[in-house]
Amino acid sequence: MLDLFGKAMLDYQTNNNPEDIITETSISDPDEMSISYLFRSYNEMPEIEKKALQLARGKTLDVGCGAGSHSLSLQNDRKLDVYSIDISPKAIETCRLRGLQNTAVENILDYSGEKFDTVLLLMNGTGIFGKIENCNLYLQKLKSLLNIGGQILIDSSDIIYMFDEDEDGGKWIPSEKEYYGELTFTLTYKNEREIPFDWLYLDYNTLQNASIANGFKCELVQDGEHFDYLARLTL
Repeated sequence: MLDLFGKAMLDYQTNNNPEDIITETSISDPDEMSISYLFRSYNEMPEIEKKALQLARGKTLDVGCGAGSHSLSLQNDRKLDVYSIDISPKAIETCRLRGLQNTAVENILDYSGEKFDTVLLLMNGTGIFGKIENCNLYLQKLKSLLNIGGQILIDSSDIIYMFDEDEDGGKWIPSEKEYYGELTFTLTYKNEREIPFDWLYLDYNTLQNASIANGFKCELVQDGEHFDYLARLTL
């Protein structure tokens, strides 16, 4: 991994000539993303992210924290005990420069240590699952990190809207796809191209079914503005 996403965040934080990131998926054309979006304040966040931060309580783990905006809001505004992890070393360096106190470069599957009252997975939190076949692996890992009475707050999107409709109003999905929410992502930053990686969008019913199969109660907390949603998983 070239850690281009982390490099872009660190460039933005240190004012080192940051540029837009170019994102491309297996079902969409290249698109420019301003890295400033990852540095937004609470008031600039989408409603479902605000709702997740309002619902967070107790000792909180922020998985895939990126530039740390969610963690900073919880640490500074809510005075919560937050532990923030990301697989990107440069993202974690960015978080520390921004004042986050408890951070680590860590893959959630490798984490072992304290348990938490809240686990946050935001900005398409199901993305890190990669493929639908990995749902059980990740959900069981997350389950093992919860205190009694703990909660997982996770968001995703139903991307069925991105596929063409046929004459009968049904959706035309390439037959080789096991599940239409499985995408391959590619990032380009400052003319460097990241190694493509798997990224999973889950519709709510699929997340709910996987959650129940792994011993969770799953509730739909809030729908977003564009086919996205926030869900809450409890034991």
